Amino acid sequence: MDGSIVRENEALAGRLIEACRRAGARLATAESCTGGLIGATLTAVPGASDVFEGGIVSYQNRVKETLLGVAPETLARVGAVSAECAREMALGARRALGTDVALAVTGIAGPGGATPGKPVGLVYVAVAWGEGRVMATENHFAGNRGAVRAQTVRRALDLALECLEGKRESHG
Repeated sequence: MDGSIVRENEALAGRLIEACRRAGARLATAESCTGGLIGATLTAVPGASDVFEGGIVSYQNRVKETLLGVAPETLARVGAVSAECAREMALGARRALGTDVALAVTGIAGPGGATPGKPVGLVYVAVAWGEGRVMATENHFAGNRGAVRAQTVRRALDLALECLEGKRESHG
């Protein structure tokens, strides 16, 4: 992975941690395709323990269901790589870890795993915050597995920061 991307993501993580600190908010993650990379990026920032509660790496659907409360019907109907699943993951992480804000990611980092309608690089990022607010975005990233994962980390941290700073309203 490109060192400049790592530094940029760590700088963004620092901004998110500071925003959580200012808001008095605790933060959690639920990660699938990034396998803990968001949590690692957050904890690379000194003082992250002031706001970061922890994360759940839910690579398998069974973990999404049992630890995050993703409905089996959601997985059967639209699959793990979907906005619906990402929203349920974010809400589940917030509930499971007792935080004010939770972000979740699920997608296809590649090189395999693509299906018709779900190409490599398709990633859903969701944030749950405030009084029942939750939103998810659909993202299409390019590059190899490392690049897709790094772009996913950036998008997740950026979206969480936007939500926390009031630049986003819940929808979708």
